[in-house]
Amino acid sequence: MTELEKIIQETSEKIGASISFYAENTKPKDVPVCDKQFDDITDDGSHTFFRFTYKNAGYIGVLVGTSQTERSFAALLPAYLESVKDRETELSKTEHLKRILLGECSSLGVYKYTTKYAVRGAACFAIVLKIPKLMDETLSVIEQYSGNSLDTAVQMNEDTCVFVKFLDKTDNEYQSAFDYAEFLAQSLKEELGLNAIVGVGSTVHELKDIADSYTRAENAIRYADVFEAKGNVHSYREFILVKALEEMPESKLEKYMSEFTDENFKELFEDEEMLLTAEEFLQSSLNVSETSRNLYMHRNTLLYRLDKIEKATGLNIRSFSDAVSFRVLTLIHKLLGK
Repeated sequence: MTELEKIIQETSEKIGASISFYAENTKPKDVPVCDKQFDDITDDGSHTFFRFTYKNAGYIGVLVGTSQTERSFAALLPAYLESVKDRETELSKTEHLKRILLGECSSLGVYKYTTKYAVRGAACFAIVLKIPKLMDETLSVIEQYSGNSLDTAVQMNEDTCVFVKFLDKTDNEYQSAFDYAEFLAQSLKEELGLNAIVGVGSTVHELKDIADSYTRAENAIRYADVFEAKGNVHSYREFILVKALEEMPESKLEKYMSEFTDENFKELFEDEEMLLTAEEFLQSSLNVSETSRNLYMHRNTLLYRLDKIEKATGLNIRSFSDAVSFRVLTLIHKLLGK
């Protein structure tokens, strides 16, 4: 896809209109072509045509429809398309990076950023931090602990900021990302008394893909909230199963629940105490002693509850395979009820 094709596609999505184009004095077969000469705007009864220039070359833009809406778009789009590169050039470093994170920057804009700030070909990942207050102080602490001049912190809104961390070639990608996020969270706790909720995105090989890392970090925080995950720092890798289930049609999930659960199982879902016990047992790697300590519960009481869960569900979650089945069903239950 060429740079202009990407800009046209992004513009179409933003305004909710179907836009195509072709170079002046050409007649492509896959795009409606205007057969008459015109200066600014015209139509053929089905499409609205307008002229614009990009990088000193002339093009004909094509909008589906001929209503006043299409004619208004046709009047405004030439100036908009011709100024995309200029708007991206005028952005500050953090504003420019914010647009890249949100997927609102054209490929040309990303290229300009990576060239200007010398980050071309540098692997990186996004860390999203949700903080209740002290945003300016938080950004200062993050910048203080930046590993190099390439690392950049960006405020996204009043309670969210993103730290884009660039990796050295010797870094262990996953371990480095999660460990670094925990380090930042601990630093904010010690220096500002903040309990930040942190999401860690995937490592990408170039900045042009950082929006994917940012989205995964955001999803890690969202999933952690929905599923009441323990701890303050969460990686997107924790929720691979959740992501797979979420992408399934809700009707399919409901069918699974109806096929594999009965009234006893459904009653268990309403018992928060039993679900908490089961969740802690799974989080403790099916270790009875560790679960007892974490819940401050007598070992016999825990075993009694595990037996009760087995009687209600038919699943012995002390067995790995049954524990996996139980986990999947509880995840589906929470996804349907979120």
